[in-house]
Amino acid sequence: QVQLVESGGGLVQTGGSLRLSCAASGRLFSTYKMGWYRETPGKQRELVAEFTRGGSTNYADFVKGRFTISRDNAKNTVYLQMNSLKPEDTAVYYCHLFDYSDYMNYWGQGTQVTVSS
Repeated sequence: QVQLVESGGGLVQTGGSLRLSCAASGRLFSTYKMGWYRETPGKQRELVAEFTRGGSTNYADFVKGRFTISRDNAKNTVYLQMNSLKPEDTAVYYCHLFDYSDYMNYWGQGTQVTVSS
């Protein structure tokens, strides 16, 4: 079993920055991908950014140039640096891990990000 613990959400003004963190623990195998999704009321959960299985990054178009995903492999932790935040970035952000060894999806508890105008 894998546990994901997120931190770093909060309230920020338009144009501000936040940094999210997600630490993975438990039975981790070497082949997995990890990243961030977000969800707003009435909308489907959507990909924000992720590290692919091969180690490259994948970003949603709406965050390109503003958000940066990074990781610390020794700590099994991924980060999401969010700059130039907009009110439409307001959402609950979820850490996600897909384990290729058993094809299981794991989700964090979610962290609220609110951008005021």
